[in-house]
Amino acid sequence: MKNAYTVAQVNHYIKNMFSQDFLLSRIYVKGEVSNCKYHNSGHIYFSLKDESGTLSCVMFAGQRKGLAFSMKEGQHVMVLGGVNVYERTGSYQLYAREIQLEGTGRLYEEFERLKRELAEMGMFAEEYKQPIPAYIRRLGIVTSPTGAAVQDIRNIASRRNPYVQLILYPALVQGEGAADSIVRGIEALDRLGVDVIIVGRGGGSIEDLWAFNEEKVARAIFECQTPVISAVGHETDTTIADFAADRRAPTPSAAAELAVADVREILERMRTYRQRLNQTLGYRLEQYRSRLEQLRGRLMQAGPRQRLYEKHMRLADLENQLEQAMKDKLSDRQHQLALYIERFHGLSPLLKLQQGYSYTQGEDGRAVTSIRQAAPGDTLRIHVTDGIYTAAVKECREVRRT
Repeated sequence: MKNAYTVAQVNHYIKNMFSQDFLLSRIYVKGEVSNCKYHNSGHIYFSLKDESGTLSCVMFAGQRKGLAFSMKEGQHVMVLGGVNVYERTGSYQLYAREIQLEGTGRLYEEFERLKRELAEMGMFAEEYKQPIPAYIRRLGIVTSPTGAAVQDIRNIASRRNPYVQLILYPALVQGEGAADSIVRGIEALDRLGVDVIIVGRGGGSIEDLWAFNEEKVARAIFECQTPVISAVGHETDTTIADFAADRRAPTPSAAAELAVADVREILERMRTYRQRLNQTLGYRLEQYRSRLEQLRGRLMQAGPRQRLYEKHMRLADLENQLEQAMKDKLSDRQHQLALYIERFHGLSPLLKLQQGYSYTQGEDGRAVTSIRQAAPGDTLRIHVTDGIYTAAVKECREVRRT
């Protein structure tokens, strides 16, 4: 019976052959991207094809740092990786570690090299970044005079604040001499003393944007005394100028919004501040008014006028008390006098006379109260209520009272 091998043995043997081949462990393969799929796990599955064949490829999520762009169908790329066999299916594929767009790989390498060098020099450090002024009067722009970028900046700036002066330095932004032109524009506007400088252009390929990846442009931005906003390309484009600038804007329009404050927002903010100020002043004024009233009350209570008023009131009260006491005393004395009068009235001789009694005087004018004071023939004066009798004594007779 002939020797037979299992499928697993065959696949394992082939895998070992691939693993031991040094050429296949690190190989560059170029081709056109097809069947590109981004998996939820973060892995990227795609194929490389040319006019004669197709090669399955995968880039695991852990290797995604080796991809500096978003892969799309039809792109021509160069992939660095190793070819190996997936034993479960018996198929071989290229396990990608780095992927570069074909024809731009050298530029990307140069970009990364310069980025690392300038970062090590501290040119991208946050402590060297200048703040963008909140309110400016003059805005410098370094860009092409015919591009869409300058028109976008003009539109946004005029809408947000038409009083800001725009100063354009017409620069080359692409091709030979573009970097030198950008550097001259930055230096010229810096000497002119504008408040902020926008350096930028519209989007494009890495070749189109390469002038903004030149070291001389990065140094000019870093050494500029005026705050610089970089606005190169679209939101997904990134250049060395973006890292060197004091602020990066995703688009020229966004750069204009960062540099130019909106007058309408300022006026609305001022109205809000005015309202808050009025409310605060009103509240404080009411507090001070209330405090003043309290102090006025305390002053009135503690002041000489109030004390004089209190003394006056006390004097008036004492006067009333004295007057009342005098009235009470007088009334009491009047009552006692009335009692005395009544008493004396009971003892009055006139009252006795009115009751039928009389008063007799002898010739010597003394009251006659006994028969011994007069003798027959004497003259007596008898007083009655309404007059006096003159009488002569005829007889004296003693009467004994029991």
